[in-house]
Amino acid sequence: MKLNGFKRGSQEGKKQRRFITIKMSDGNVVLVTGGSGLVGQAIKTVIERDRQKRNSDYDSETWIFSGSKDGDLRDKTQTEALFAKHKPTHVIHLAAMVGGLFHNMAHNLDFFRENMSINDNILQACHKYNVKKVVSCLSTCIFPDKTTYPIDETMVHNGPPHSSNFGYSYAKRMIDVLNRGYNESYGCMFTSVIPCNVFGPYDNFSLESSHVIPALIRRMDDAMQKGDPTFTVMGSGKPLRQFIYSLDLAELFIWVLRNYNSIEPIILSVDEKDEVTISRVAEMIKRAHGYGGDIVYDTTRADGQYKKTASNTKLRTLYEDFEFTPFDKAIDETVKWFKLNKNSARL
Repeated sequence: MKLNGFKRGSQEGKKQRRFITIKMSDGNVVLVTGGSGLVGQAIKTVIERDRQKRNSDYDSETWIFSGSKDGDLRDKTQTEALFAKHKPTHVIHLAAMVGGLFHNMAHNLDFFRENMSINDNILQACHKYNVKKVVSCLSTCIFPDKTTYPIDETMVHNGPPHSSNFGYSYAKRMIDVLNRGYNESYGCMFTSVIPCNVFGPYDNFSLESSHVIPALIRRMDDAMQKGDPTFTVMGSGKPLRQFIYSLDLAELFIWVLRNYNSIEPIILSVDEKDEVTISRVAEMIKRAHGYGGDIVYDTTRADGQYKKTASNTKLRTLYEDFEFTPFDKAIDETVKWFKLNKNSARL
């Protein structure tokens, strides 16, 4: 592999940061499962942007973004057909059954069984078709509910996750178990990343199954259309969360694919100081929308886990100068994208 060093582009007046990347072998095919979703579309956006800026890293690579229309990954036969068709050398595995807090609480068994099927089929196909490297996406919800903070990569299996989404959490944990098993049995380079809460363009804005930021963006837009004088946030607004903009996460996924060669998971998260309350998130979305009403909190609704502060020390050690998009700017861009794309967004 060829080692290339270059400066990552930035807006005028901003400090540039050094981005070291390893150019993969000529003719590589990178398959992104769940490629039509939030993170998959962000990776596609970053690749298209970077291809316009430079002509070295992607010229000899083929990137394929597969979605549900390309095959049901819960089905082993359809999964293997996808691999037989594209013959990937590398895989970024994003596909999953996902949903927000209340959707998880109502469907824990479904979340466990369907995600277990998807993950087992994907990693088995990666082994069968001799994929050189796999980067799978986990979530900070996999960490134990009863723990010390900040959480880090060594604590994944130290206790049960929060009961509200145990199905999804255990299924995601099992990716780490499978990665270790394939490495021990066959020497496979199957690894995983653990992002904090992701948001951005192409998110799921469904009222039934979206996560907190897209749900608030959608519901507040609806309230504005109706002229509602108040907007209700479910829960107290006090829980703390770290949020990562999808375009930042996309850049880090590509960095992991090229540079991180360990089966141990790596947390991809903003810094601990950037943790925010849900009430602050609601106020920032209110500002971005230009909503003139009042925000009230329904404290009869569940808050879920109070906090799950994650340490990004490993990331900062390996890639110390990565600059995250300021949270308010990322919120502004996401609200703007939603307003411009309501007709095609996932509602």
